[in-house]
Amino acid sequence: MGVECVQTFYTFYNDKGTEKIKMNYFWETVETIESGVGFKHFDVIHISWLVAFVIFTTVCTCVYRKLPDKKRKIFRYVLAGLIVADELFKMAFLFATDLYTPKYLPFHLCSINIFMISLHAIKPFKALDNYLYAIAIPAALLGLIFPSWVKLPALNGMHIHSFTVHILLAAYPIVVTLGGDIKPKLKELPKALLVLVCLAVPVYGINLWLDTNFMFLMNAYPGNPLYIFEQMFGNHLIGIAVLLPLIMILMYTPVCILEAVKKRKGNVAEDKKCA
Repeated sequence: MGVECVQTFYTFYNDKGTEKIKMNYFWETVETIESGVGFKHFDVIHISWLVAFVIFTTVCTCVYRKLPDKKRKIFRYVLAGLIVADELFKMAFLFATDLYTPKYLPFHLCSINIFMISLHAIKPFKALDNYLYAIAIPAALLGLIFPSWVKLPALNGMHIHSFTVHILLAAYPIVVTLGGDIKPKLKELPKALLVLVCLAVPVYGINLWLDTNFMFLMNAYPGNPLYIFEQMFGNHLIGIAVLLPLIMILMYTPVCILEAVKKRKGNVAEDKKCA
């Protein structure tokens, strides 16, 4: 069945708000879509997706926390499988419409995190635990809060994919962390940051080679917090140097507080035994 058979229609108004226009935008991408048919940051569509993320993650967390170890492993497989399936949908979508370009290669941070999460579902280990907590959660959340696909309307395949895959990418490490199976440690943070740097260096070279913007290393789009630094200082990478430490403080302050509380409780219990 060709893409011509899919009829996904909706209505919008032009700038004057008077003329209704009906068109099929399901098979468009940000490169092909016409202007004025997308959504805006924190409008009803955007907020609805964020609410869906909160509900989905909350339900998954509640379910996961009640599962025994064997079923938890299956649950992780399912979540990771959904992420991979979502990405395969994107690939099929782009190849079916002949719109696949080098910019859709899996070198964005969230695309790389698909592989990281898949590996974790199969074989979790401490360094990967901390990477998913410190890097994957903020990356996916920033993608949800500041989406780069605002040109795309709600009834569009890439719009749906972009939101759902970021929801899943954020949900997996959040659910597993709140379930107690990812135990972030501050002393492991340097390793997670080293992995990030080791990813960024070759990706920067790929950007120069293919004229792409993977990991947003070459420029920032309007609406992205890094864009503010680009406008103010002429280089958005300054924003990474400023924001990354702030994000790490935000992520690891609760971890340090919880560790201090547990240590204090342990000391109190030890004192009672001695008494």
